[in-house]
Amino acid sequence: MAKIILDRLAQQFVAGEILETGSQHGNEWARVAPAHWRAVAQFLRDDLETALNMFIDLTCVDRLGRTPRFDVVMHLYSVDKKHRVRLLAGVPEEDPSIDSLVTLWPGANWFEREAFDLYGVRFAGHPDLRRILMYPEFVGHPLRKDFPKEGRQPLLRRLPGSVD
Repeated sequence: MAKIILDRLAQQFVAGEILETGSQHGNEWARVAPAHWRAVAQFLRDDLETALNMFIDLTCVDRLGRTPRFDVVMHLYSVDKKHRVRLLAGVPEEDPSIDSLVTLWPGANWFEREAFDLYGVRFAGHPDLRRILMYPEFVGHPLRKDFPKEGRQPLLRRLPGSVD
């Protein structure tokens, strides 16, 4: 469907920067080395042939038992060219961090905060990386596969005048 994107990545980046590419059901994807995450995203946005100017989504996948444990997954779309791509970058459990894309797409702000809050992936250079869904005292990251289902969390004191 949009093989031009994979061809442009192969022309622009060397082995080790783009780790793997493919197409599944007509949807192209590329696995990116975490150190080149931002450079690949910026290239795809700015390149006139790809023109992937719309940030659609960013999330995280916990692949417990595999190395690297987490995949950061982003979907991009070109309004003009009508093609899309999925980018993936693996981050290890010991240091789950990757560059922020907020300066490229301001809309990535809350998506990165959500991935941080629910999976514990940190986004270097993010302007306001703090919890977005869980309360600040919450311990852990609830969408990790090893998060205890029956875990107990700290109780919060209710503020005077608050309602249930």
